[in-house]
Amino acid sequence: MEVTEVGEEANGDRLGFGRRCCSLGSSSPWLYRTAGIFPEQGTEEKKIGLYFGVAQQASKSQRSRCHGRAASKARPGGATAAAHGRPFLTHPRCPEFRARVVGPTMLVTAYLAFVGLLASCLGLELSRCRAKPPGRACSNPSFLRFQLDFYQVYFLALAADWLQAPYLYKLYQHYYFLEGQIAILYVCGLASTVLFGLVASSLVDWLGRKNSCVLFSLTYSLCCLTKLSQDYFVLLVGRALGGLSTALLFSAFEAWYIHEHVERHDFPAEWIPATFARAAFWNHVLAVVAGVTAEAVASWIGLGPVAPFVAAIPLLALAGALALRNWGENYDRQRAFSRTCAGGLRCLLSDRRVLLLGTIQALFESVIFIFVFLWTPVLDPHGAPLGIVFSSFMAASLLGSSLYRIATSKRYHLQPMHLLSLAVLIVVFSLFMLTFSTSPGQESPVESFIAFLLIELACGLYFPSMSFLRRKVIPETEQAGVLNWFRVPLHLLACLGLLVLHDSDRKTGTRNMFSICSAVMVMALLAVVGLFTVVRHDAELRVPSPTEEPYAPEL
Repeated sequence: MEVTEVGEEANGDRLGFGRRCCSLGSSSPWLYRTAGIFPEQGTEEKKIGLYFGVAQQASKSQRSRCHGRAASKARPGGATAAAHGRPFLTHPRCPEFRARVVGPTMLVTAYLAFVGLLASCLGLELSRCRAKPPGRACSNPSFLRFQLDFYQVYFLALAADWLQAPYLYKLYQHYYFLEGQIAILYVCGLASTVLFGLVASSLVDWLGRKNSCVLFSLTYSLCCLTKLSQDYFVLLVGRALGGLSTALLFSAFEAWYIHEHVERHDFPAEWIPATFARAAFWNHVLAVVAGVTAEAVASWIGLGPVAPFVAAIPLLALAGALALRNWGENYDRQRAFSRTCAGGLRCLLSDRRVLLLGTIQALFESVIFIFVFLWTPVLDPHGAPLGIVFSSFMAASLLGSSLYRIATSKRYHLQPMHLLSLAVLIVVFSLFMLTFSTSPGQESPVESFIAFLLIELACGLYFPSMSFLRRKVIPETEQAGVLNWFRVPLHLLACLGLLVLHDSDRKTGTRNMFSICSAVMVMALLAVVGLFTVVRHDAELRVPSPTEEPYAPEL
């Protein structure tokens, strides 16, 4: 397989982006055209030359555009330098100029943002901990031991999951897959998450919660091992295993803990939200640490982007071993899947609040899924350290969660409905920023990075707000069925967006996708306004003023 570096300078008008291309076992020029490699117009000789790794020589007009048309007139000795083949890197659209100037700028910006966000989070959390009196649950040694047994396994599973996030897209790119092929891999993962998520609760009840957690460690380890292969079909199987593992991670562990907490240890049910609130905080911390760790292992071990996936396997193995040794098994009466879905659908259609809440969740979170796919190809070409960028995202999300707790405290007493509206507004503004910062030929990676940070900050406000509203609006007996109906349009919208991106040109496709996401978020904002008009006089959806109610946000 012959690989050729196709540079922007040599193929500026035809390719539009610097990328390595190779056959990947396919000889279809249509496949390469869908990813923006082959133009719609042009001679067959140019297409064949690009396909077999022969970069065309840049024309005089292309060289003058990159180096500046009047370079020899602008500075003394310009004609001599040009004659000796030394290009002037003074034009902002020249790829070499952008690589030398924007790359270090992006690197410094990422580290400064990470340090600043981390310092802000630490300051807010330390001040909150000093002001908060110790609760009843924290002084019970039996409860603390039980919590520790749960956290040991759960945090290892979460750390292994987060460790893979920064370099997933980069790994597929490292294997020289085209953006369209990478989009299909992501769609496969989302589709498997939908399918396995619908039956995850029944599967966990049938297998047993402890066995399901051990199965998670096995399937996710196999998913990581598939990343060592460059075979496209093997990677598709890995994405399917990843969808099963994700469904088990967010169903089996929580179900095991709640059953043990109430049935076996007979602790007060009021302590459950405090446990998951603490787990949500440390989940953010683990995500921040995982990004830094992924950056270190990818740079130092020598395995490249596959290193974080290899490093996640021991964590998964240890989580499964601790669950086998320390946890007891528990089962639950199997619920009919059809009855669960039917009850959820009835609740969804009979209560306008539930319908509007599901609409907001589907629109908002589908945009977040597309953001997860797009942030790497937007920032990576400009020299961004992916692990540090990911840690900055998680620090911004942690900052948003801290701001939520402060805003809903009895000092400020803002309501989750207000913060949900604010989160949607922030995402709308950020997406409009991205439509301009990703314009072809006028990319601004620093502005894109700031917009991404604002999106993550909004997520930190959104998830605890949405979790609070769902607990108040949806009856507990119908939550599983309603959430199943919420997930279907959510993932369908995300898959549709990725498929649209797959069939678009690389340079204009990203900007167009952010424009579409902006329109989707405007629809979500309209749904938020509709929900606000329905529940503005509903006292049930307000945070109690005398005490600060613990919340259990989604992990």
